[in-house]
Amino acid sequence: MKRLPVAALLALAALPGTSALADELGYEAYVDSPKRIKCLYGYVTAKTGNFEAAKAIFEDCVARWNDVYSLISLAQMYESGNGVEQDLSKSAALLKQGAEQPDDASYVSLARYHWGVALAEGRGVEADRVAARDWLQRAAAGGQSEADEYLLRLDATRAPAR
Repeated sequence: MKRLPVAALLALAALPGTSALADELGYEAYVDSPKRIKCLYGYVTAKTGNFEAAKAIFEDCVARWNDVYSLISLAQMYESGNGVEQDLSKSAALLKQGAEQPDDASYVSLARYHWGVALAEGRGVEADRVAARDWLQRAAAGGQSEADEYLLRLDATRAPAR
């Protein structure tokens, strides 16, 4: 199944002659929706600043499908304090949950990258450069070029052996 970017989905909904009604484009239509497309809509909802609705959508997507992208997005909300009280340990726990999903889960490499960075920097969790390296290598193997770049920075800051 080919995935469309969020912008493409929104553009399709706005085309003349489509059957999307204005209230279908509001978050209310998605908070309790049983359709998994709502997980992507949660991202758009957060980007427009409606963090309360985004949180409700992400939490439901996590509860129903253990949706990795929703785990990452919710973790970023807790890390930044957007729409929720900032909680780095909650953010780290959500990233870990996403990173531990099977290799074939959508966005799992992205979750592994973010979890590796949290471990490397001690963001919401005790710093562990060895574990960070393992997760970043798994993310890189899954195609996350940012993980390769972060591994290079880790190597550059490694203390010289005595």
